[in-house]
Amino acid sequence: MERQSTLPKRLVQVAGYALDHPDEIAFGTAASIAAAAGVQPSTLVRFAQAFGFGGFSDLQQIFRARLIGRTPSYEERLRKLGAGGAQKGEGAAIFDNFVAAAQASLEALSASVDAAEFERAADLLAGAETIYLVARRRAFPIAAYMAYAFGKLRVRCQLAGTEAGIDDDLLALATPRDAGFAVSFSPYATESARQAETLAANGVPLVALTDSALSPLAACADVRFDVVEADHAGFRSLSASMALAMALTVSVAEKRRQRRV
Repeated sequence: MERQSTLPKRLVQVAGYALDHPDEIAFGTAASIAAAAGVQPSTLVRFAQAFGFGGFSDLQQIFRARLIGRTPSYEERLRKLGAGGAQKGEGAAIFDNFVAAAQASLEALSASVDAAEFERAADLLAGAETIYLVARRRAFPIAAYMAYAFGKLRVRCQLAGTEAGIDDDLLALATPRDAGFAVSFSPYATESARQAETLAANGVPLVALTDSALSPLAACADVRFDVVEADHAGFRSLSASMALAMALTVSVAEKRRQRRV
């Protein structure tokens, strides 16, 4: 991570331990973790605060959520549905549970998004000559729909993920007069992180949609939104993420319209 070069030596030491021993970070005590990492317990607090957390226990919650919600295979998810949560797989129960998860995600989104940060992101994107959209895997539908909507709204954009395999060449055209919008959720797409870092390194302002301060997008984003989707039996929808992305897309188009008036 680019952030590594700006961290004190002891915090880099904790970061390395956290990457190598996530289970211990999640469930160990501050004393045991500090001893194993070779630092003082107070260093763990400083490490957490360096990433925007109030204290080390807040950071632990992220690691616990990651471990408890480790991405299972799709076969495992289907078995979990049949194990009881979906009333023996009845369609209506599955539907109700997914709607409930979507509602929970949207309620959490409403409570977590800072209005000033949203305006800042919209202003950043609205001022761009071209908006470069970066996403892979589960996050790709968000960027794809934004590209569709931007096209309808006459906002110039470029979606990475071409069949011709020329993404790097397209992104190399981006300048500080443009802007990037990158999306990636755990388990993070390495290609998306690399492309976002390239845009930022070239002076291109970047807005990121991700799920944690520990995301690789966090180090290179000018504005970041952390959205954690509720799931049902391990299946996660994109309800909150899509709502945020579409609100941002329309806000960008409206700001550009107002500037033309």
